[in-house]
Amino acid sequence: MLEGSILQKLEATHRGAKKPLNFGVYYKNTLVALCHALEDFILESEGMPVMITAFQQGKWYLEEAERYGELAKKSSQVAIMATADAGFAEHPTSQLSNVTLVSLDSADVVAQEWHLMIISETYTAIVLCQELSAADYGSKGVPENDRERKFYGFWTFEAELVQEAVELAIAHIGGYNQNLQTTLTEQVNQITASFGTKPRDDIGKVVHRVVDYLQTGQKDLFKLRETRGQILPIQEQALDNNLISNEMQAFLRMAELIDQADPTNPNAAAEVTALSEAMGQLLDLPAWQLKRLRLASWLHRLAPLQGIKVKVPPKSIAQKKVVQEEASLPKASVLRIMPRLQAVSEIISHQTESWNGSGKPDGLAYDNIPLESRILRLLADFQQRLNAYQEDESVESPLAEALKDCQALSGEDFDPKLVEILALMVMGMQQGMSLQIKPLKIASGIWLLDSEETVQFGASSSKA
Repeated sequence: MLEGSILQKLEATHRGAKKPLNFGVYYKNTLVALCHALEDFILESEGMPVMITAFQQGKWYLEEAERYGELAKKSSQVAIMATADAGFAEHPTSQLSNVTLVSLDSADVVAQEWHLMIISETYTAIVLCQELSAADYGSKGVPENDRERKFYGFWTFEAELVQEAVELAIAHIGGYNQNLQTTLTEQVNQITASFGTKPRDDIGKVVHRVVDYLQTGQKDLFKLRETRGQILPIQEQALDNNLISNEMQAFLRMAELIDQADPTNPNAAAEVTALSEAMGQLLDLPAWQLKRLRLASWLHRLAPLQGIKVKVPPKSIAQKKVVQEEASLPKASVLRIMPRLQAVSEIISHQTESWNGSGKPDGLAYDNIPLESRILRLLADFQQRLNAYQEDESVESPLAEALKDCQALSGEDFDPKLVEILALMVMGMQQGMSLQIKPLKIASGIWLLDSEETVQFGASSSKA
């Protein structure tokens, strides 16, 4: 990582943190599709964002200058960093009053970075990357095909990270243009002071757009495959996998935001995943089914939970908004726009079915309900109850109370056999058994996981 770069400075502030940044390697074609999707949502956003970009060279900005003219109409300020090339400053977009070019010195490390930063009261997003060095490419050397160039970094919608990155970028701009630094600082301060006062843009729409743009990139690769034969060359397959990985990242980041937006239960996805894996192992599920159950557990809140009789605080504003806006829930899950996630989508769609057939969406009963859906139904309910009881100081044993509630619905909402296994799990947790939470390393792709972290479930389960 380049010393003194914006990416390196942000990484340094989070080094050793409980939640480290999730870095990955991205091909240029993936970054183009991703950035276009995140940028174009500005045209639909309710906010007027500040947008800061780093294009490496002015010639790359010139390829996007027409689009940026449209984006500037919906932005309060656009700052573009790049080394100056012929025509860099002459394009009409560069003459707009709210567009400012920052001509980087060729020796500036930021000239080797690719950044997109968008911050408004309703929408935040960043892509922070820097190109691999010649040494990083190894013996094969720098690729001749431009779209095969590789970049190291990460992207996210998380508002706090976006704000940190924006502040680092503004500080860097100050070395070239102090007036612009002052203007950007004032605008960003106004925006961040208003965080939480306006409804956030629907992140689901952004995810739809990201996946749509990435899939368009895949179609282009499929056309190329047709001209070369049925089997993709190794490099084309790598490009395809990189696009798919980013589609998965979009869903996982959306799931992260749903948890973060719920102040009463911000660890729901991670805890349900740990519980599901433990139950899956007790059921001796095969590896492929455990993997599918794990991913469904991480994403289970993307399909609003209907019909679960849970005595817990109301769902967060973010969750309520999702419920209200989806007219045909949960069949119309956002996951259905990605065919490779069809099986996971089915699991999540049917997590609101009831054992006795009274649930939704199809009124399935007994073993006709997918096993993974039955597991999710029970454990999502149990986790919500446990979380609520842990917040209630009058409850002596949250684990026991949450289990008791689930047992009362055994044979109605829940598979009785699964409730029996949950009882064994609770007994173990009461005796000190720990469950392992394995945080997803989002930037690594669909299935790659970060290091395991052992946590004690129900650590506050007894308040005596």
